[in-house]
Amino acid sequence: MTAGEFDRIVERAIASIPWRYRRRLQNVAFVVEEDSPGGALLGLYEGRPLPHRSVSDSFRMPDHITIYQKPHERLAHDAGHLEQLVRDTVWHEIAHYFGMTEAQVRGAESRRARKRLGQRARAIRPPGRRPTGDGP
Repeated sequence: MTAGEFDRIVERAIASIPWRYRRRLQNVAFVVEEDSPGGALLGLYEGRPLPHRSVSDSFRMPDHITIYQKPHERLAHDAGHLEQLVRDTVWHEIAHYFGMTEAQVRGAESRRARKRLGQRARAIRPPGRRPTGDGP
């Protein structure tokens, strides 16, 4: 995949963030790098999380959210999976911007994954049929 194609995937991932969060992203630069140090990181947030800022802070350079292309490509099974991995990584790094710890982010990701699986299970159930265990 070319760098330009991956950049467009990252742009779509950023655009998919709900407006109520995106509008609060201020002084943040999204950067795409080919590979992470050690090749294992999918993304990295560098900066001062929003809850730790003050109106009395002086001028600051932008925070950085870096998305690494090669680790995503290595993990992805197909194009759709690559898009989902990038969306998840962008959400993960933005959560750090909003002050969530790694443990809090992981918990939120688990809840999102369960919700996504539940929606998928409902979508594939034949109409008029109840799942096993819901009664007659």
